[in-house]
Amino acid sequence: MGRGKVQLKRIENKINRQVTFSKRRSGLLKKANEISVLCDAEVALIIFSTKGKLYEYATDSCMDKILERYERYSYAEKVLISAESETQGNWCHEYRKLKAKVETIQKCQKHLMGEDLESLNLKELQQLEQQLENSLKHIRSRKSQLMLESINELQRKERSLQEENKVLQKENPCSFIQLVEKQKVQKQQVQWDQTQPQTSSSSSSFMMREALPTTNMSNYPAAAGERAEDHVGGQPQQGRIGLPPWMLSHISG
Repeated sequence: MGRGKVQLKRIENKINRQVTFSKRRSGLLKKANEISVLCDAEVALIIFSTKGKLYEYATDSCMDKILERYERYSYAEKVLISAESETQGNWCHEYRKLKAKVETIQKCQKHLMGEDLESLNLKELQQLEQQLENSLKHIRSRKSQLMLESINELQRKERSLQEENKVLQKENPCSFIQLVEKQKVQKQQVQWDQTQPQTSSSSSSFMMREALPTTNMSNYPAAAGERAEDHVGGQPQQGRIGLPPWMLSHISG
């Protein structure tokens, strides 16, 4: 018949408790020796009895060496755990600070855009207005500075071109004069091309008005007399041949 399960609780009988301690102590020391030999592990076992008597086991009888190693390991582990906890606390604190800053910046940005102004009092609104005015001053100042720089750059280019023209004029005056004349001719040509459509339309209407009375009056003697007067002295008058005066001026020019 098998042995029943032992209930783990303090043995009240002093003799039985002492016997059980002796048996289990021997078994525990035996198991420590076995695991040290079989697994090539460093084992240190310390037992104190009820009366304070010490029982110990150490691999190769190097208890001090094992205990020193244990102290180093436990100290390093404690330092690592404390550093990790401290770092984690610092990160949490830094995260809360950054989150608060981001929220403040977002709120200020909304206020600058004219949003969520209901929570501001009169003093805060005046401060916001002053901040916007200062920002506008800086923006306008920067804009004026850029415009002045652009104007100065254009003036510098203009002076440079003028100096180049002077140099070209000194080196080859004839070529420079020809270039100026060519530019004048081109400018006049452009002006003539722009005014040509208006001149053509007015000349056609004028010619139609002049041709109609001449045709109708060709059958009357007065008209014939007028044509005869135009040819007095063998010199025909060009003003009666149907061409407008402005065309005659261009032809004569």
